[in-house]
Amino acid sequence: RTMRRGQNEDETPALLKLDPWLEPYAGQLKTRMAYYRKVRAKVDAAGGLLGPISQGHHYFGFTRGESQGRPGVWYREWAPGARSLRLTGDFNDWNRDSHPMARDEFGVWHLFLPDDIWAKRLTHGSLVKVRVVPEKGEPLDRIPAYIRRVVQDPKTVNWTGQFWMPPRPYRWKHPTAPAVPPPGEGLRIYEAHPGMAQEAERVGTFDEFRENTLPRIAKLGYNAIQLMAVMEHPYYASFGYHVSNFYAVSSRFGTPEDLKRLIDAAHGAGLLVLLDLVHSHAVKNVYEGLNRFDGTDYQYFHAGPRGEHPAWDSLLFDYSKFEVQRFLLSNVRYWLEEFRFDGLRFDGVTSMMYLDHGLNRTFSRYDDYFPPHTDEDAIAYLKLANELAHAVNPRAVTIAEDVSGMTGLARPTAEGGVGFDYRLAMGVPDYWIKIIKEQRDEDWDLEALVRRLLDRRYGERHVGYAESHDQSLVGDKTLAFLLMDKEMYWNMGVGTQSLVVDRGVALHKLIRLITFSLAGEAYLTFIGNEFGHPEWVDFPREGNHYSYRHARRQWSLAEDPNLRYRFLNAFDRAMIDLDRRFPVLTDPFIERLMVDQVRRLVVYRRGPLVYAFNFHPTASYDSLRIPVPDPEDYRLVLDTDATAFGGHGRSADAVTYPWQSVPFEGRNQSLQVYLPNRSAQVLAPLSQIARG
Repeated sequence: RTMRRGQNEDETPALLKLDPWLEPYAGQLKTRMAYYRKVRAKVDAAGGLLGPISQGHHYFGFTRGESQGRPGVWYREWAPGARSLRLTGDFNDWNRDSHPMARDEFGVWHLFLPDDIWAKRLTHGSLVKVRVVPEKGEPLDRIPAYIRRVVQDPKTVNWTGQFWMPPRPYRWKHPTAPAVPPPGEGLRIYEAHPGMAQEAERVGTFDEFRENTLPRIAKLGYNAIQLMAVMEHPYYASFGYHVSNFYAVSSRFGTPEDLKRLIDAAHGAGLLVLLDLVHSHAVKNVYEGLNRFDGTDYQYFHAGPRGEHPAWDSLLFDYSKFEVQRFLLSNVRYWLEEFRFDGLRFDGVTSMMYLDHGLNRTFSRYDDYFPPHTDEDAIAYLKLANELAHAVNPRAVTIAEDVSGMTGLARPTAEGGVGFDYRLAMGVPDYWIKIIKEQRDEDWDLEALVRRLLDRRYGERHVGYAESHDQSLVGDKTLAFLLMDKEMYWNMGVGTQSLVVDRGVALHKLIRLITFSLAGEAYLTFIGNEFGHPEWVDFPREGNHYSYRHARRQWSLAEDPNLRYRFLNAFDRAMIDLDRRFPVLTDPFIERLMVDQVRRLVVYRRGPLVYAFNFHPTASYDSLRIPVPDPEDYRLVLDTDATAFGGHGRSADAVTYPWQSVPFEGRNQSLQVYLPNRSAQVLAPLSQIARG
């Protein structure tokens, strides 16, 4: 995972052996590796990755300590461009002059508040800000950069920092994360937003998520939760991606201790918890965020136009600076250690790696992956972050959100890679949206579909998914709503007849099953989409009259025995269970067995299991011959047409198909099966069932 000490700079990068198309770019790849060695050497000279560069949260902000033998609280802030800093808050009646800070040669300001004077006034929960006087411009009250908690006044709607040092720190019930996923099983991720995880039209809490949503996730069989919007963000409708306070848990959902209680409970239920980490940009807000903190536009961010994201209306970090590296790397360590997150999903990696942020580019050439297109400082930072995460927790999971296909993104840095464990297969959901919108399902090119689901970088692990939060955002719709639209309002009843709903329910299961089994080495779903949540996601904003109608999850739909949503929920649970019973996500062996465009058939093998799909809208096939890889009987272990999943039950439950020594499609043996229209069956060799 890491760079080897003393690695020969002339040594051929191992990534070239994995990806021969890189051969013409060997020189550029070596240059990138050499640049990273220089960056890493500076880190090592300053104490290493586990040294000061990742311990900023133990030094900056508010920390306990001593001065000349007196116990108390230190407050430190990096603001090299400021003329003066003064701490203010309710502890000193918001006096802007009584607590001046001293500056060192590196632009770090400090102040010590001894307990014998201030312990009774600066207490847990005290409101604080820092008065920053810039060299040019007006003084402003700012929220400390490393603050642990920020709260909003309901009357003034202004945000203020809180001195957060609980007198009784949270006591963990489960000191270490579970060994999830178990050996052989894949990562099964449930992406969730705590604020929208309840049915009422309001903001949900961490406690509600722990009590109500967590049991649902565990029951469905997912083994990891990916939490969104945890880092503080002033604008709720940003979905948590315009972060203002990188060390603060969003106070909308509860306290830091509430979040710890949630993570603790998840670990007790055998679930990993991943954090959706936003290091790709920051909110522009001056009063809440880091923008012009010391009066300059180049403290944390690039100056001028390069420091602004043209599409996101946000600011871009300067990853070449030591203090920026320390701020972000310490943030990685903080979330892993303080809250015991088991991994990180890095948002906006494409935007970080490219100087044009990947906007309006197709990434059709390997030239795109190297200078002059790339931000080598950002790539070096991502390597540092991955190495740090794995140094803090060798079992930590890191996932990259990247649409560019950057080569080596999910390979070790020692090989010339960036060091992520997984990358999101972002092209897959986009492909589903495209063909659903543009074509009838009977016109889908099945050859192209299979190729698209398998189109990923060899040797790099991918998280496959049919839809995430991106596909559900306002302006688009969930897959279920794309398939059924307004029919979902009136015709989802169990006894209601609707060809549109019948088609939509059937295709929803087929889309998820083929994606689950072909698109990656891990799988992800977004909260509620497992049961076909209708409509779209839209947070309260001026454009929707600040409504919470679409910023919630209607769990009652899946619980109502008279609605078909429960069938989709049951199917998702059974599909996820396949990986527990016959670990398939981690099995690299995928083999195409048959694709028949005319009869709308797709048959393939993943690990020991055979998947047979009939996409035909009307034709069912009796005594359909399909090739199988092994000369043994196969049993039906999952049938999308089962009545338990809202199907018609046209095949017998757990039917066994005897193998026949009849060569077919290049195989020496085959089966004859009954495969109804718009349905799929998963078959397991009897030897696997007996073994498992």
